[in-house]
Amino acid sequence: MNRDSKLYIAGHRGLVGSALLEKLKEKGYHNFILRSHAELDLTNQQAVASFFKAEKPDYVFLAAAKVGGIMANNTYRGEFIYENLMIQNNVIHQSFLHGVKKLLFLGSTCIYPREAPQPMKENCLLSSALEYTNEPYAIAKIAGIKLCENYNIQYGTNFISVMPTNLYGPSDNFDLEKSHVLPALVRKLLLGKYLDENNWEAIRTDLERRPVKATTEFDSSDDLERLLESVGIKKDRSDGKVSVEIWGSGKPMREFLWSEDMADACVFIMERKDFTEIIEIDPAFADSSEIRNTHINIGTGEEISIGHLAQLIRAEVQFRGELTFNANKPDGAMRKLTDPSKLHQLGWKHQISIDEGISKVCQWYIRENQLSHMSNRKIKE
Repeated sequence: MNRDSKLYIAGHRGLVGSALLEKLKEKGYHNFILRSHAELDLTNQQAVASFFKAEKPDYVFLAAAKVGGIMANNTYRGEFIYENLMIQNNVIHQSFLHGVKKLLFLGSTCIYPREAPQPMKENCLLSSALEYTNEPYAIAKIAGIKLCENYNIQYGTNFISVMPTNLYGPSDNFDLEKSHVLPALVRKLLLGKYLDENNWEAIRTDLERRPVKATTEFDSSDDLERLLESVGIKKDRSDGKVSVEIWGSGKPMREFLWSEDMADACVFIMERKDFTEIIEIDPAFADSSEIRNTHINIGTGEEISIGHLAQLIRAEVQFRGELTFNANKPDGAMRKLTDPSKLHQLGWKHQISIDEGISKVCQWYIRENQLSHMSNRKIKE
């Protein structure tokens, strides 16, 4: 890529896409093609074809996807497989038809089997059954990997798939019903802190900015309490103690990567590596006629339990209440740790530790709420 190349970032407003956009700007790229979902529905085959014909991007970052945490994945199963398949098929195929020089497809480490050996290497893909709650999403992402891989083999395209581990950072999805575990914990524990302090103004600002259950109007503090209780943030009527419910036992181990680190890894690959080079570094292809599992894990190779993660966030936001783990809710896979050795071999390693990242994302969220509150005050005045 050069600084004048036409770069299309599909999904530039999400956690992944916004981090990519900022990283590319930081490195001097400026010729961006950007479309919101309202401007371009990527599930619409004809609309995507017309877009590529008109814009003719040189490079494509495919970060657009329907994503969510364990509850959303398990609830909206049909939507997750259909929408992700449509987005991927349309963008990847049109990139081929219109001669895109290089495409980066972003998936997820949920592609790996539920009982995959830990840490998970790229070659354990499709070796056994997937984790049930995210199977539809995982199957869609596996299809995207194979679409890129087989277009490369048949047509000589330069489409690279990367599988980031659990991401978090600025512009994350903090929806309490649909978000991933880390942003959900940040928001729930901050709301728990505000409830413990009877800070109704902060609670109201948060809920107005990011409505829960489509509710934006509250007549009283009792209304706010009832709404918080419906999402597991509860004040005991007898002693006033606040508790925050967390899904599952707290025992599952998870790996987390700061979104800006992920973006740095993606730009590193797009600038410096081609599909043929990725094949060359893998000894599995040396004496084999079969080329498969050419995707690249993007992770830290480090893990933390959900329970420990919650304690770190609790300390960062200074929540003094109780954490309760609801073991009747699903845990998902007990471990999901990537092996990032292929990425390390290519020359990249993460920089932000989980402790530093938690501090950064908590402070970002608090700052965003404060800015929202100031803006609302100006409007009312």
